Amino acid sequence: MKSRGVENGTAVGQRSLCYTCTYSQVRRGFAESEEAIYCTYRRWQNPELVQHAVRECSAYDHKSHASLCHMEKVAWILMTKGAGRTVGFVTPKKFKEIEGEDAEVLP
Repeated sequence: MKSRGVENGTAVGQRSLCYTCTYSQVRRGFAESEEAIYCTYRRWQNPELVQHAVRECSAYDHKSHASLCHMEKVAWILMTKGAGRTVGFVTPKKFKEIEGEDAEVLP
């Protein structure tokens, strides 16, 4: 007879997603038992206390992944207009040198 394992059981030794989430505030005291995790996703001024370790969250946003806004700020501009010009990437500074100081750099 084949033995059947436990399905949807509690994972042992797994850390909560909150430790790597952008929206979490982890507050630790001096003792190991003194720790509180707050979620700021919906209420930045009044964060919600998280009562248990989180396995899945629909609002999860990893801290080490760049946001779209940040990626747009560091993106280079692709020059494509004009006959005889080479196509390639330039920095915003170089773009203003080519087009003039009044050239608009779109986000």
